[in-house]
Amino acid sequence: MDKGKTVAVIGAGIVGVATALWLLRDGHRVILVDRTGPAAGASHGNAGLLASSSVVPVTVPALFAHAPAMLFDPMKPLFLKWGYLPRLAPWLMRYLSHANAPAARARARALYPIIGDSLTDHQTLAAGTGAERWIVPSDYVFLYDSRRDYAADGFGWGIRKSLGIEWQVLEGAAIDPCFAPGKCAVRLPGHGHITDPGAYVAALAAHAERQGARLVIGEATDIARAGGRVTGLRVAGETIPCEAVVIATGAWSGPLARKLGLKIPLETERGYHLELWNPSVMPRAPTMIAAGKFLATPMEGRLRLAGIVEFGGLDAPPSRAPLRLLERLVRKVIPGLTWDRTVEWMGHRPCIADSTPSIGPVPGVAGAFVGFGHDHVGLTGGPKTGRLLAQLIGGTRPNIDLAPYAPTRFQ
Repeated sequence: MDKGKTVAVIGAGIVGVATALWLLRDGHRVILVDRTGPAAGASHGNAGLLASSSVVPVTVPALFAHAPAMLFDPMKPLFLKWGYLPRLAPWLMRYLSHANAPAARARARALYPIIGDSLTDHQTLAAGTGAERWIVPSDYVFLYDSRRDYAADGFGWGIRKSLGIEWQVLEGAAIDPCFAPGKCAVRLPGHGHITDPGAYVAALAAHAERQGARLVIGEATDIARAGGRVTGLRVAGETIPCEAVVIATGAWSGPLARKLGLKIPLETERGYHLELWNPSVMPRAPTMIAAGKFLATPMEGRLRLAGIVEFGGLDAPPSRAPLRLLERLVRKVIPGLTWDRTVEWMGHRPCIADSTPSIGPVPGVAGAFVGFGHDHVGLTGGPKTGRLLAQLIGGTRPNIDLAPYAPTRFQ
């Protein structure tokens, strides 16, 4: 087994930090590189759910029927900055080509090995780091306006059933009383959530530093190569010597991947969260408000509302409409809810056209690896992705089929 390499990991979100920790545990030397620092992006702003049952992609067959109307309805969780559409269009066509039943089922089968044991994966990753305190085992609840709305989601529930995922349908007094009456809920056991995702990932990164990882703040611009092998990483005009490199910088991974010859159709799916501090009531468990496609997650001192899909690129400022929608919807579903103050956030989910992450080695460049494109389940799948990458770098054959995640599948 090939041990003791110097590995540069680009990206200090959950995927990069998990990769760094597993590499350190396997005896490698690690340089962790990030543009702004650990947990500064989607790993800070996500919904906090360890969503092991979230295998159903956005691109279900019904997307074609509903998406156009959603774009023009201010009460629906899909937004587009229209000036970005010409740039988005080629990617969007590839993305929509997967809005069919076979593609959705294939994505679910591919994703489940990465996220299906997320709670255990996080507990194992965090053991002994000091970050364990933010991991809370919990149910995951879907809240529907009616039993009929639950039945209308039958395609997605059928996919989950085919993978052995179990749930219980709740009505009446069995539903969390903080929600408006007359709802229908689905309870999925065996999940978990993180009560402060930013602090959690930052604590994992701090532990990696204590274990010997070197943290470099700066933008990685190129990967130095000689004789078809990685020899270093260009950061802020300097070359940092290394024998292997991992691109795990989420929605910003595209330029570096292209420099390695990869043609991965990557786009940012902008997500929003609204934190309600010191709320008057708190849900018992992370709850997906199905009508608004957003999660309400109990966290330390606040209720985080996170979700929404907006296409608008990496550079445009946040929109106000998604944040207003989150507030309107939560007031509707939790009557009488009050809070002391709000915190707003917008971030970037890395979304690949087939809704499946790219994980694995880069052909033709020995020592180059990628791990990005987890869209809505980056926090959920981060620990397993990091373990797989560390195994590949160390010469260990993972015990799952990596073909669905091949970085070359679009070549």
